[in-house]
Amino acid sequence: MAKGRSRRNGTGGKAEEETWKRKGRTQAAKEGKEGNAVPRRDAMLRAAMLGATLAGWKEDAYAETDYVYGDWELVDLPVDPEVILLDVAFSERDPKHGFVVGTRQTLLETTDGGRNWEPRSIAAAKDEDFNYRFNAVSFSGDEGWIIGKPAILLHTTDGGSTWERIPLSAKLPGTPILITALGNGAAEMATDQGAIYVTSDAAQSWKAAVQETVDATLNRTVSSGISGASYYTGTFATVQRGDDGRYVGVNSRGNFYMTWSPGDTFWTPHNRVTGRRLQNMGFMPDGKLWMLTRGGGVYIQEGGQGSEEFAEQKLGSRGFGVLDLGFKDETVGYGVGGSGSLYKTVDGGRTWRREKSADNISGNLYLVKFFENMGFILGNEGKFLRYTA
Repeated sequence: MAKGRSRRNGTGGKAEEETWKRKGRTQAAKEGKEGNAVPRRDAMLRAAMLGATLAGWKEDAYAETDYVYGDWELVDLPVDPEVILLDVAFSERDPKHGFVVGTRQTLLETTDGGRNWEPRSIAAAKDEDFNYRFNAVSFSGDEGWIIGKPAILLHTTDGGSTWERIPLSAKLPGTPILITALGNGAAEMATDQGAIYVTSDAAQSWKAAVQETVDATLNRTVSSGISGASYYTGTFATVQRGDDGRYVGVNSRGNFYMTWSPGDTFWTPHNRVTGRRLQNMGFMPDGKLWMLTRGGGVYIQEGGQGSEEFAEQKLGSRGFGVLDLGFKDETVGYGVGGSGSLYKTVDGGRTWRREKSADNISGNLYLVKFFENMGFILGNEGKFLRYTA
């Protein structure tokens, strides 16, 4: 202000001060603020400076958050945009050591908790006739497994330094889509036709845990009231395994789902709880099932295990599909979906908040996984996000 500058500089006489006071009072009367006036020129200058400052702040803020989305940061991976990332896993012995797998025989390795990744190749998987799609990877200690399509099984006992290819039977029903390392040579493998095989001797031999495939079960039980079931829908689009060994699978058309528990001889089919087709299903930290439907519906199982009662939760997907849920613990979880959709819950999935900062992610996000305090989101076009909260 002029008055402040006059006093600080110590310039101007009494007459000048009186002249300033008269002008100040006149201007103050116009502004309605007695003795607190700001000359118009100074006000305009301040406004211009403030506008420039705010504009610069916005640019700087955008630059800093361009690759940060709420609790997640985007990690650049050394892969072609056409590669589809399909799974991520970390060693239990060294929590910072992990692998990502995907199409085109993609295998990436990290030793710093997912901040940086390096491409790796597996000599045992090189075949001039096939470009394998690695569907899943799993570790227990330094022992790891990779399964893919066409049917391939890879095994390591030294933390991924070397991989051995283990032959799979040509009569294997379906394509392997899920592998779970259990340690000391033990593992479980599931296929898209519902076959579940268990090994305890590093895949030297396998034992079938289910006596019939999904299509056989459907043909046997279709008369029991499972709508939309037929011989031609006997494959799974998604399969997930709970920590207690239970499985849940959604059929390829989204008409119904099936469950299996250790000790069961067959899969148990269940009708969907809504008219909308199913997208995916999985397990909550407390063992209950969650269910995703077309159009962004999120449902959580009510009652005990085996209950077919589900309650819809508040998410507000704006019509975008939700493709996967992942939980850090019993209260905090995240949902991902189409067009960079990212949602967060802090009450165990009852209510969800959209992470608007992720709206500018181009592409779909379709997998979220947590390992202790580490979390990762996989998407198309090589999108890979790392949990930072």
